[in-house]
Amino acid sequence: MKVLKWLDNNLEQAILLILLCGMTIVMGGQIIARYAFSASLSWSEEITRYMFIISGFISASYCIKNGLSVKIDQLVGMLPGKGVHYMRLVSYLIQLLFFAYLVPFAWKYVKAGMASGQLSPACGIPMYLIQSFTVISFVLCCIRLIQKFIQRVEIITGKRVAEEK
Repeated sequence: MKVLKWLDNNLEQAILLILLCGMTIVMGGQIIARYAFSASLSWSEEITRYMFIISGFISASYCIKNGLSVKIDQLVGMLPGKGVHYMRLVSYLIQLLFFAYLVPFAWKYVKAGMASGQLSPACGIPMYLIQSFTVISFVLCCIRLIQKFIQRVEIITGKRVAEEK
């Protein structure tokens, strides 16, 4: 149970940290190879690009979890009583519908990549592996939005104290 709680609290952050460290090591290796040995790594730019793209998708879920999305709170903050919480519920619902709508399209995209057998040019990585992070990200976003929705309902019903996220 502790593992699940840790994953709930830290999954996206851990993935993003691993990807950032990986990008730093790969590009650092590329710089050393180029300037110290006058030899360029043919695969480093491609791997770094894929790690950057994956981190962009995973960061969407991280931002939802931590309430870091772009929003305009001026109008919502002026709502009386529990109006703020109801507006947040509407916002979560709209976002959830959006990401849930995207999941089947992302899955079709991954299936098309599997069927085509396309490989990345420099590394020979099956492209569906890279493309699968769209599905993973959208599903994680849905999970995080459901969690936020439940937390907001608990705030409205008095089972939880409101946090500013």
